[in-house]
Amino acid sequence: MNESAELILSSRRTLLPTGEQATTVVVCRGVIEEIAPYDPRRGEDLGNLCLLPGLVDTHVHLNEPGRTEWEGFETGTAAAAAGGITTLVDMPLNSSPVTTTPAALAEKLAAASSKLHVDVGFHGGVVPGNEGELESLIDAGALGLKAFMCPSGLDEFPAAGERELRSAMKVCARRDVPLLVHAELVDTTPFGSDPRSYRAYLASRPASFERRAIALLISLCRETRSRVHIVHLADATCLPLLRTARQEGLPITVETCPHYLVFAAEEIADGATQFKCAPPIRDAANREALWQGLREGVIDLIASDHSPCPPQLKCLETGRFDQAWGGISSLELGLSAIWTAAAERGFSLSDVIRWMGQEPAKLVLVPFGIEVHLPGNLVVFDLEEEFLVEPEHLQQRHKLTPYTGKPLRGRVRRTYVRGVPAARGTGRIL
Repeated sequence: MNESAELILSSRRTLLPTGEQATTVVVCRGVIEEIAPYDPRRGEDLGNLCLLPGLVDTHVHLNEPGRTEWEGFETGTAAAAAGGITTLVDMPLNSSPVTTTPAALAEKLAAASSKLHVDVGFHGGVVPGNEGELESLIDAGALGLKAFMCPSGLDEFPAAGERELRSAMKVCARRDVPLLVHAELVDTTPFGSDPRSYRAYLASRPASFERRAIALLISLCRETRSRVHIVHLADATCLPLLRTARQEGLPITVETCPHYLVFAAEEIADGATQFKCAPPIRDAANREALWQGLREGVIDLIASDHSPCPPQLKCLETGRFDQAWGGISSLELGLSAIWTAAAERGFSLSDVIRWMGQEPAKLVLVPFGIEVHLPGNLVVFDLEEEFLVEPEHLQQRHKLTPYTGKPLRGRVRRTYVRGVPAARGTGRIL
């Protein structure tokens, strides 16, 4: 990687921290050296193509080592670059071993070496019995700690109970890192008689699971004052609880995901297990309430929760929601999907960049933005181009995605990491 190369891009539509401006951006030795008034004679003139800061995705399952046949550092970071993401944070599962010890994190670092198209950081895991490892995980570089309040789907990553959550929050408060939590408290709600029915799957994970979990997390946050981050919020009836907690001054942040903002339960056919995720995609009214949560700032950010698996684990032949792996693959489609849906609702591109770049960067304390002295992580984005999602063109290892055939607006043309076109080896470990 030649970081001494100079890159000069001129655009009438550059997204700066102060808003959209016409600028010429100069990157030298990997760092933004100058932001000048727009001069199409300098470097490459992008015209009306947008010049964006590289996005940050703090919730990605790359699954390496151990389940590289599910995704992997090379394919996953290539997909991220294709979607305008220049920094991502890998979750402590579904790799094997799960990242619940410093030794397991060291295996992750070794597996990632030289494969990265974009910068990658790592979250550690909180499970029963590893309380003594949490400080060491942070010392080893974990940017946050992740816990499940319900079964994760992997026996080696069991749910954390109230005792484990409280203990982890005390560590997080002391070390000023976030505790990221899958917030569902499940019970034995029966699945129903038809395992192919999406409505039966939705009923098996009702909104009350999320509300009960979030109420407990708010109580523990009040007690410990730990930074708590609610991942993949699906249920909009939780928003009043979260709004009150934020008004109280509790350090709680919230994310939702593209699939909760784009799809609706009414549109999901029985047997369409490519849509299965947990918490489940809820109805259209709930979707619009999540958008309102973003508008009000109760929901801080959007992250992909890219969670791929081999297609056979989706049980497409049987269409059984009770047996299919839960997870949505969308890493390189998130920006286009969110821009399409956001523009329809009157939001600006600056809103999208705040949700998918600025706020995720704040969560894990990494640099973000087109500013002098910051890394030259840049994205050339065609705001108007329309396309249909064609799986064969995706960079992810397995092409199965619920976005197949969906018309989207806005396409990433190029992604630069520290001024260099994103490619294998341009990314670093954070």
